[in-house]
Amino acid sequence: MELTVRGVRKSFPDGLSLAELMVLEKVETPEYVTVAVNDEFVEGADVAARGLKDGDSLEFLYFMGGGAGGSRG
Repeated sequence: MELTVRGVRKSFPDGLSLAELMVLEKVETPEYVTVAVNDEFVEGADVAARGLKDGDSLEFLYFMGGGAGGSRG
């Protein structure tokens, strides 16, 4: 099946799950990644069971925290 992952069209075996794709794509710290399939967010608990189909488009979103530490005076 053909999937678009991070804007790149790629071929994968049929019947691939989202969790399996994340392993194949070497997604770092998957527990901190938000996944969008066809512009819809997949809840963390649903990642393992979420199947993929030909033509799906996926994005892996990493949210970063932080800010200016301290003040200047």
